[in-house]
Amino acid sequence: MYIRDIYKTKKLPISYEIFPPKGELRVEELRGTLEALAGTEPDFISVTCSAGGSGNGKNTAALTGIIEREYGIPAVAHVTCVNSTRSGVDEVLEGIRGQGISNVFALRGDKLPGSETRDFRYGAELVRYIRNRTDFCVGGGCYPEGHVECDDFDADIRHLREKQDAGAEFFLSQLFFENSAFFRFIDKARAAGITAPIDAGIMPIMGKSQITRMVFLCGASLPSAVIRMVNKYENDPAALLQAGMEYAARQILELAESGAASGIHIYTMNKPEVAKFEMEALRHAGF
Repeated sequence: MYIRDIYKTKKLPISYEIFPPKGELRVEELRGTLEALAGTEPDFISVTCSAGGSGNGKNTAALTGIIEREYGIPAVAHVTCVNSTRSGVDEVLEGIRGQGISNVFALRGDKLPGSETRDFRYGAELVRYIRNRTDFCVGGGCYPEGHVECDDFDADIRHLREKQDAGAEFFLSQLFFENSAFFRFIDKARAAGITAPIDAGIMPIMGKSQITRMVFLCGASLPSAVIRMVNKYENDPAALLQAGMEYAARQILELAESGAASGIHIYTMNKPEVAKFEMEALRHAGF
């Protein structure tokens, strides 16, 4: 099933992001995780290129294939380009197609240390390349607080419009911890003529080190409520996880009730208990 068709039939699609096993770990070792995630009945699952979201990990295609064939859940394979040649991207796409996957998520990706930009510079170029050569349904990334490497928010919105014009059919947002940022972003995006579905990306707080790393990587701002929560529970991991899931649930419910988000995309970090908690909160509220 094409992801674009899900938005035509579902009022608020709920999706998850997971990552393939690290190093030489086999995809088979994620069976338990997949079983638990499938039990919560998400509308689709996206699979990153690696644990860090960068590079075309060899397990991405295999994992998306298992999700679709064995669990009947539409899957989206991430494809990055900044460190790739056109032939390299072609090879990745062929591997994804070989698994019977119809949907890809096109990203620039993180530039590897010491590497040079090759045939692609920006995500929009990859979106256009895929749409011109294949029949994949192509999604793209968006950044409610602006891309960490772009100092001009209006320029960031223009870049998003370029992705849509290049053929992106849906967008999954970078994580954020303050819904007001997403609401401002949506207003700007719609005013700029961006009509494609835009899902709000939510990552429940699972630990202090995770928050520090995510803020550094993506530039997400931390509201005072999150800072107080992390400080209060930093020496109690279980309590911090619970508080983090509850905070994310409040975010998700406000977003769902507002109607601003086309869907909710949960960064699960391969933790089924997180997905289950957020899905139960949504269903309890009637979504």
